[in-house]
Amino acid sequence: MTDPAEIVPDTQHRGLVGALPPRVRAFALLARFDRPIGWWLLFWPGAWGVALAGGAMERWRLILWLLLGAIAMRGAGCVYNDIVDRDLDKQVARTRSRPLASGAVSLGAAWAWLAALCLVGLVVLLQLNVHASAVALASLVPVAAYPFMKRITWWPQAWLGIVFSWAALVGWAEVTGNLSVAGLLLYAGSICWVVGYDTIYALQDREDDALVGVRSSALRMGTRVREGVGAFYALALALWAGAIWQVRPDWLALLGLLPMALHLGLQVVRIDAGDGDKALRLFRSNRFAGLLMFLACVVVGTTL
Repeated sequence: MTDPAEIVPDTQHRGLVGALPPRVRAFALLARFDRPIGWWLLFWPGAWGVALAGGAMERWRLILWLLLGAIAMRGAGCVYNDIVDRDLDKQVARTRSRPLASGAVSLGAAWAWLAALCLVGLVVLLQLNVHASAVALASLVPVAAYPFMKRITWWPQAWLGIVFSWAALVGWAEVTGNLSVAGLLLYAGSICWVVGYDTIYALQDREDDALVGVRSSALRMGTRVREGVGAFYALALALWAGAIWQVRPDWLALLGLLPMALHLGLQVVRIDAGDGDKALRLFRSNRFAGLLMFLACVVVGTTL
């Protein structure tokens, strides 16, 4: 049983967010602006797609637009998720302090905030070519379905992978004008990466999830979480290797994946299913993992 004192709350009043007036802070917390790890993880696959397609240098403005889009749409996704999950969130120790669950923000105000964040996303969408815009718009269906996945499947992390990796397709399509095998392999590898790191994240909620009937890969893997996460990370690396090979069929190019492989391997070794605080630290370390993968894509994409 996890000691309540050891539970890391989902909303934390710290940094710039903590300095905001209480009413404004509630909306910032609703969009998880206090937790930038989420938009970093949403952003990195898009940056990978741009870089591996050879656009890291010439299309640097595109990368910044994708960053803005990630911040806005991750915030919008969190607001929508909290609207759908507001009753479940009240039953979980880590999430009962969320603005909607706690009553700090009304349901109507949450919908208005969601619309404002989506408008920012629309501005980013208008910067893309027709191919990338079509790909981006196609993500709306899986995004809308995601909050319901934990109720109907043991693998909501896989659905999150589909959603959180979508920017890889957008970035690739924007630079190349198509969706080739390399871009699809990059996307598939990112899905496996997301399943791995979100399973680690879900370790924090296993007891509460079991009590309220919410499903997750962390529960499904049971006592074999380390092996399961390791398998998904290994598959991610294999798929990324395939993407790199499609772009540059050279064994030396694959060495660019070595830092990422070492980082993911260390995560697997350090998994402790009974330590929620450690699970959160490992999950957050994937922000650096995303950077390592981006550098590998830059090296391969700019040496064609």
